[in-house]
Formats: sequence, C-alpha cells, structure tokens
Amino acid sequence: MRRTTHHRIPALAALALLLAGCGTQGGSEAGGSGTVSPAPTTPKGCAAARAELAATDTGRTFCLSVGEVIRIGLDGTSARPWAPVKAGGSGLEATNSGIVLQAGDASSAFKAVSAGTVRLTSSRPLCPSDPARVSCEGLQEWAVTVVVTKP
Repeated sequence: MRRTTHHRIPALAALALLLAGCGTQGGSEAGGSGTVSPAPTTPKGCAAARAELAATDTGRTFCLSVGEVIRIGLDGTSARPWAPVKAGGSGLEATNSGIVLQAGDASSAFKAVSAGTVRLTSSRPLCPSDPARVSCEGLQEWAVTVVVTKP
C-alpha cells in the first residue's frame, strides 16, 4: 500500500493557474510575411499529463490537447476506499478505464474532446471504517485541474 499525503493549494494560487490556462502567443513567421502563427505555451504550474495520475498528484494542474487521454489510478483499501472520480467542467469525456482489481481503488479515464477546464475530484475516509473502533468523519480529498486546448 502506498502512503498518500494531502496538499492544499491556496485559493488565490489555484485561481491564478486557472486564469493562466494553456494559451497561445503569436509571432511572425520566417520570411517577413507579417502573418501571425500561434505558438503553444505552457503556463507556469501546468504540466503535461502523464500516462496515469495517482493520489500524489493532488492539487496539480495538467494540460491536454484535444484527442489525448488522461487516466487516474487511486490506490485505496477496502477499509479506506476512494469514491469514483467526478468531473466538473467542460472539455473531457469519460472513456473506458479498464478493470479495477483491488477493492477500494478508483480507476477512471477521460478523453479530451474540446477546449475547456475540468476539475477532477475524489475522496476517501481518513480513518478505516471498523465498527469495533472509534471512527472519525474526516475525508482525504483528491483534486486535479485539467486544461484542454485545441492542437
């Protein structure tokens, strides 16, 4: 079992990342024709998505181009299961994530279908659920922001 930690990004920093987006900036093409060609840029704090995101990626922002797929694999336990990953926003569409083999894990996949910003979230109990023990009501939250751009 992997140990996971929870990090929070201050609200202003998260807002700045969302507002920065994955924009473009123009420049002149060679030859001095005066036409403008967009050049992709990656805003500070926006990482290219890896093959699979994990619990340790919480609080991060990732960029995808339309057509790319992002996968999420959250390792949980039967006593501390992850809730299914929810998507809030536009730009991603749920796709086949494969088979979850271990109880408590959350596995999801999303395909980038249009430009937009999506917040992916999940949570799990901080304490194992055991009727013979004292319980707590705390939750470990997981969230990432995905910014989808057109190629």
